[in-house]
Order: sequence, then structure tokens, then C-alpha cells
Amino acid sequence: MQKQIADIRNEYSKASLDEKDIDSSPLEFFQKWFDQAIESQVAEPTAMTLATVTEDGFPDARIVLLKGIENGGFQFYTNYSSRKGKELAKNPNACLVFFWIELERQVRIRGKVSKVSKETSETYFHSRPFDSQIGALASDQSQEVSDRSVLEKKFAELRSKYEGKSVPLPSEWGGYILEPSEIEFWQGRRSRLHDRILFRKEGGTWIRKRLQP
Repeated sequence: MQKQIADIRNEYSKASLDEKDIDSSPLEFFQKWFDQAIESQVAEPTAMTLATVTEDGFPDARIVLLKGIENGGFQFYTNYSSRKGKELAKNPNACLVFFWIELERQVRIRGKVSKVSKETSETYFHSRPFDSQIGALASDQSQEVSDRSVLEKKFAELRSKYEGKSVPLPSEWGGYILEPSEIEFWQGRRSRLHDRILFRKEGGTWIRKRLQP
């Protein structure tokens, strides 16, 4: 079995990444790649790994969904009392990773996370489908529950209570924005000689470098 796993490999050859083809702004170039991911019908173009650090120094990661690129940052929403919310409260440094296998591309973004305004959170929350709003209200994210039926019962009760009404924004639910200090663009190439272009913000200016694969 181990030999079979070790033998799994793919040769990447769909595109290349040259400095002359990249915008001076990594955010503008990310938008270009993101638009191409949507046009190419990537299965989940907004899916990104969010990596945080636990209080005892261990890395922690999960998939969340990008919900906006505004004010120079990347937005996502969650429960502030969830595990990731508590980790970000202790240490706001985080990393996002997009992997668009259909395009053989990866983008890694490091930076500091802060909460968006309550008004921004409320506007986004009420743009969600009704059942998604109820789900957020019903779930104390990351907290233990005896079995699924408890959660389903609470969901049903809240759904009935707010049918045809405005669902209140949960007090511990809202958005974050990650302001990037580093953005690395990775394009798969043949023979594992992948292209890696790193933008690092230094004194308010983006500095661009090519990294060896």
C-alpha cells in the first residue's frame, strides 16, 4: 500500500508563470487568476484552507469559503466562538491557501486577521439562504453535542419560529478580513520545476521575487 501511494504522481504542463505577465499588484493578479478559475469551472473556486495557530503553538487548519476581496483583504465568515475564532482571538496571524488543481495552480496568502464591522456581517448574513441563517443560529460551532438529533431538533424549532420573519444575526457570528503581507503564486510545471513568484510587503510596497521550487 505504501509503495502504491508513493507512486502516485502527475506531470503538470498546462501553463507557465513569468514575471512579465504579472501585475505589479498581487491583489490584481489574484483577481485575474480567480476569474480564470471561475471561467474554467473549477469545482470550488472559493474554497481555501485557513491555517491558524493554537494557544499551545500547534498549527490548525480547515477549509472555509472566500466571501469577498475588499479593502485590500480577503473576507470569510464564521462563528467567533468556534475553535478557529478562539485561535484568531489569541493570535491573529493566519495563512490562506487556494488549490485549483484543474489549472495546476496554488496561491498562498499570509497576513493578519481582524473582524469586519457588525454592519458588514449583518448585510452578508441576511444575503444567505434562509436555512443557512437558521443553521448558523442553531449551531454553537465547535461545541460538543450528545448526538445529531439534538441539533436537528433545535434547527427545526428555530426554523418554525422564524418562518416568514427576519432571522437575527447570532451574537457570536460574523466576518473576518485577512490583510496580506505575503502572497505567493505557484504554477505547476514539468519535472517538478514549478514556477513560484512571491510578493512580500515591505514598508507599504510590494516586493516581487522568484523562488526555486
